[in-house]
Amino acid sequence: MQHLLFAVVLAEVAVILALSFKTPIRKLLIMSLDRAKRGRGPVVVQTVSATVCVVLVASVYSMMKIQKRWVEEGAMNPTDEVIMSKHLLESTLMGGFLFLGLMIDRLHHYMRELRMRRKTMEAIKKEGSVLEGEKARASDEVKSLKQEITALQERQKQLAAEIEAKSKEIRTEETSGIALQKQSEGFLIEFNRLSEENQDLRNQLHTVDSRISRSSIKKNT
Repeated sequence: MQHLLFAVVLAEVAVILALSFKTPIRKLLIMSLDRAKRGRGPVVVQTVSATVCVVLVASVYSMMKIQKRWVEEGAMNPTDEVIMSKHLLESTLMGGFLFLGLMIDRLHHYMRELRMRRKTMEAIKKEGSVLEGEKARASDEVKSLKQEITALQERQKQLAAEIEAKSKEIRTEETSGIALQKQSEGFLIEFNRLSEENQDLRNQLHTVDSRISRSSIKKNT
């Protein structure tokens, strides 16, 4: 019993040391513990732990009885001393066995959580890098859109300037057209006046010719 407990305690110490340092053995131990916690593994561990606890309680109870007998008798029996030492050693080994088993379970639990958190952090980092890439692409698209907007605004200004110039030209042409229309109306009025004067001159010439013809006829007679 004692040799078995010594071997188990030493094995647990070796497992704890292996789990405390990053080595290939730690990965194998973690994989083994993962498999041991599946299926019937937890039931077996709980059964063994309960058995060891019962034996530990029995050993402690035996030591208490021996201690009580020593107090009542007032003397130490060599046989009781040997039994007391045996129970004390076994109780110490069983307590160490349970404590080290609990330590191994907690170490494995924390390492598994740490591994899951590392995977989560790696996934978050990957998502962050993806988001950064999308953000960079979005910023590039925003920059290109801003450049297009600036170019369109400049084009709009150019078109507005051209429209303003065309409007000025149209207004100038309209003004020129109005002036030409007024000038043509003046020419038309002047033409009508000259036509009337021409007609008057023709009438006067016709009258003068008629008088000259009459005077010449009178002279001949």
